[in-house]
Amino acid sequence: MRLVGPAGEQVGIVRIEDALRLAVESDLDLVEVAPTAKPPVCKLMDFGKYKYEAAVKAREARKNQTNTILKEIRFRLKIDTHDYETKVGHALKFLAAGDKVKAMIQFRGREQQRPEMGIRLLEKFAEAVAEVGTVESSPRIDGRNMVMVVGPLKNKAEAKAEARRLEQRETDKAKAANAKNRIDTDEPQGELAGSVADVIESDIMEKLAKVRAEAAAEEAAAKLAPKVAPVKAAPAVTKAPAKAAPVREARPAAKAPARPVAAARPAAAPAPKPVVAKPVAAPKPVAMPKPVAAPKPAGKPGPKPATRAVKPGATK
Repeated sequence: MRLVGPAGEQVGIVRIEDALRLAVESDLDLVEVAPTAKPPVCKLMDFGKYKYEAAVKAREARKNQTNTILKEIRFRLKIDTHDYETKVGHALKFLAAGDKVKAMIQFRGREQQRPEMGIRLLEKFAEAVAEVGTVESSPRIDGRNMVMVVGPLKNKAEAKAEARRLEQRETDKAKAANAKNRIDTDEPQGELAGSVADVIESDIMEKLAKVRAEAAAEEAAAKLAPKVAPVKAAPAVTKAPAKAAPVREARPAAKAPARPVAAARPAAAPAPKPVVAKPVAAPKPVAMPKPVAAPKPAGKPGPKPATRAVKPGATK
């Protein structure tokens, strides 16, 4: 059998026993790659790792696999300008995403007699989306409708890859801006290296130094100034207190003669009111019971008048 090494190098034609011995010594697996070849080809590899890498590749292939979708946009021949611009915007978005766009104009009534107006509208639409798409099928009549297909310039995989790149670029820019605005507190930077306590201590020391300098300047000025003899104060002249004017004694006021107080008269006792007895009402006479009328005798019922049936068609 032909043996291939783990790095892809050619070992040569060897016996099966030797290939198995090499696989055990290198702690690898002996995998048959081409069984139909003469002699068959085997390779030394880690089979578990190979299967894992193959599964990852298949998953990535399925992830990047895209299916082109045909999007449909419908117009009317008398479409308004604002509605037309909205339809063009949707078509640009679809084509940028890698999908095809099918533009359809619906004719009604006598509009079917003017197909040239529909052709002009579709050509205008194709010019509006020329940046991201090209016309794959020219306008054609399909019953009461006119159809045109516009294909994207980039397939869906390329459009997705470009969108992913743009998103990654925006993310990198945002990260760079955040890193630029962030302040690194791990390393001291200029004025931020000192703590708040150091700043406060330096301010206090400056104020103390200023106060000490002012006190030293005052002491120096006091030493250099000439000494002045103290001036004795003149004795204070005390004035004699002024004589107080004689106070005349107030004469007692003449008392008016007291009037005799009249004796209090004794209060007259109120006369007792006479008690008048109310007359007692006489009792009401008891009403006599009314006599009960005797029941009337029941009358006997009289005989009922006889009735005779009258036959139909009989005369009286």
